[in-house]
Amino acid sequence: MTEYFDFTHPQLETNYLEYYGRFRREDPVHWTPYGYWMLFNYDDADALLRSSDTSSDFPSNTQWASTRGGPTSPVMKSADHWMLMKDGDAHRRLRRGVGKLFTPRMLDRLRTRIPQIVDDLLDGIGPDGGEIDAMSALALPLPVTVVSELMDIPPEDRDFFRSVTEPVGQMINRSIPPRDLIAMNKAEPKARAYLYKLIEKARNEPPTSTLVSMMLHCDENYSDDEIAANAALLYNAGYETTSNLIGNGLLALLQRPEALQALRDDPSLMPTAVEELSRFHPSARYVARILTEDMKFGDKVIPAGDAAFVAFESAGRDPERYPDPDRLDLGRRGVKSLAFSAGPHQCMGKHLALLEVGVLFSELLKRYSRIELATDTPLYHPHFNLRTLKELPIRLYR
Repeated sequence: MTEYFDFTHPQLETNYLEYYGRFRREDPVHWTPYGYWMLFNYDDADALLRSSDTSSDFPSNTQWASTRGGPTSPVMKSADHWMLMKDGDAHRRLRRGVGKLFTPRMLDRLRTRIPQIVDDLLDGIGPDGGEIDAMSALALPLPVTVVSELMDIPPEDRDFFRSVTEPVGQMINRSIPPRDLIAMNKAEPKARAYLYKLIEKARNEPPTSTLVSMMLHCDENYSDDEIAANAALLYNAGYETTSNLIGNGLLALLQRPEALQALRDDPSLMPTAVEELSRFHPSARYVARILTEDMKFGDKVIPAGDAAFVAFESAGRDPERYPDPDRLDLGRRGVKSLAFSAGPHQCMGKHLALLEVGVLFSELLKRYSRIELATDTPLYHPHFNLRTLKELPIRLYR
């Protein structure tokens, strides 16, 4: 194959499935002259994500750090504490504290709270429905409210906190324009200052079931910088991926009325439907690992020290893993979507995200006898790693 995969290729916006499919068929373990490997099929992607012979410690890479303002820049000081960028014992130590937020007991509590939030959002639309932007009215406020409550961020502060954590999330992009570099390094100190206040508040109060309090009062002896960095990380990840799953999942259903009707006719399909939607349209497009040992994929060996990207959208459409992969099958069994990663770094909030999506979709179908897409050309934000709709106009009929 003479073509090289290019993250900026226009076909990634116009027909990404065909673009990925070409590589998956002809060169599934693909080396590019730009300095990285790409993995396109499911089994290779899964093997990389589960391997202990990889590293996520990008902050220790001098070149990676320099393109984000250097090792002493605000965002790099924060990223150096992210569990997302840690390996081995250091990763497990941070994950233990954050993981307290996602225990079965906590999820049981949220099974009661999330329907209340959904009811409030739908009540705000009005009894007769009408045309709305599903992104701003539902897909964004639901996960923002959930993660804000988990972090004890009051309603009056949520717009501000989103505004100072969202730019920091751009640092995982493969390349960062100067404007974004400046914005993220200006925003991070503001986010950290706000979180320091939350930490001080939690230090002076009895322990609660919010993230900052749990990390502060657990046995791991986290520093304030570790708590602040991982709280900001969790906040950003906690609403962005869920919001995208809601938007992309609802769009997929509305573009396939027969699938939406099947879900309406058989609500018991919801658990498998939500998992299938995460396979069909994953919220994130890529994740990267640095190999610490040589790894063999098929007839190729990726050497230690090289970086490899997993293409989630391609792995989820691999016909060797999923029969008829381009069909949205809401009753598909055995879906093990990589949309929330796999292995040591699998997203701890996966079950919470699926719960939020399932509750919202179930209530929409209960309240409205008909739901229609109100646009023929859904538009996405230009983002290297996230498939985020700018808006999703829909019509709701009682």
